[in-house]
Amino acid sequence: MTAMNSNQDVPEDVLRFTAYLQALRRIPDDEELSLITTILEDSDATAQSAVLRHLDQRADTLLRGEGYVPWAQAMTHVVAPRPFLIQRLHEWSLFRAVILSQPWSLDALTRASNWLQLKIAESQSAIEAVEILAQAGRTKRIRNTARTTLVQRSRG
Repeated sequence: MTAMNSNQDVPEDVLRFTAYLQALRRIPDDEELSLITTILEDSDATAQSAVLRHLDQRADTLLRGEGYVPWAQAMTHVVAPRPFLIQRLHEWSLFRAVILSQPWSLDALTRASNWLQLKIAESQSAIEAVEILAQAGRTKRIRNTARTTLVQRSRG
């Protein structure tokens, strides 16, 4: 395998993905929504992937603060044409409710994606939900992860 000597060796979609992420990292908060709207005009999956990565990073950063709710509401309007991105925002909101001991429903937890169930199963802040997932998580991995989290919590 040879080392890449220039951008010519890098596929164009990888270059776009990287450029989108760099732009999203550098953009001031008040210009974020506009940039995401522009990026999503690219119909390629690369654009959605970059926005998804950004959403995950921003949601994780804002999750426990007061800025999360207005950010998530504004972001929902921007990504509305993209069902997967809407789903991810909803799941971040459910995760937030679970870890902050806000109201959440068992139905929402059991219908959550594997991604969210696993994220909750790993959380030390969501013991009630982790206990449920230890018994009723969708996959063996989720159930085992939840059990491991419970064991770690009981030891520590």
